[in-house]
Amino acid sequence: MTAEPRTRAQPMQAEDRKAMIVDAVIPLLLEHGRSVTSRQIAEAAGIAEGTIFRAFGDKETLVQAAIEKYLDPEPLREALRSIDPALPLEHKVRAILYLLRERFNSVMRIMPVVGHQRPPIPQARGEFAAIIAQVLEPEAEELNWPPERVAHLLRLLSFSSAFPALNEGIEFSIDDLATMTLVGIAGSSPHVGSVFVPDSRTRTSTPSIPTEASCS
Repeated sequence: MTAEPRTRAQPMQAEDRKAMIVDAVIPLLLEHGRSVTSRQIAEAAGIAEGTIFRAFGDKETLVQAAIEKYLDPEPLREALRSIDPALPLEHKVRAILYLLRERFNSVMRIMPVVGHQRPPIPQARGEFAAIIAQVLEPEAEELNWPPERVAHLLRLLSFSSAFPALNEGIEFSIDDLATMTLVGIAGSSPHVGSVFVPDSRTRTSTPSIPTEASCS
């Protein structure tokens, strides 16, 4: 019986290799900051150190590429778009607050790596507000402000509640923030009170979604 000839694995395309290296370096940056070594990166990516420099030229270029990917707002936008507008208002508000705060929490983690430099700011600022407004459109007539303004309110609450120095020992839960949004501190709302159980319409993977501008 004649053995079939072995097929050599196709070499990885340059852009795929760069993406793989960036994915490998992000957890290392969060753990070690800019002091991460090229050797650590090579071991995490399963490649030779020389491959890093052939792909990016130097470590700093790789670090910048990793920061830009980590701060990319598109995964957050996609997660917000996936919220079903037909859900009850309270459920939608909680889902939006959760996604926004997770985004801010994650970006806070990389700010020591970013340092004093200004992080990349998306060109389409405010696009998130239009996405959230579309999610809230079915209840637009019931809201005290236009949906776009409510979107900014939700971002404000999410950002401030994610800032460690402002919340140590007095943390607010997503439920707290949702109630604050829907009824304030002395009001009531027919939308508050139901038990929130995430389903396939709100269960989304959290983006890697800052300075506040990085969320837009």
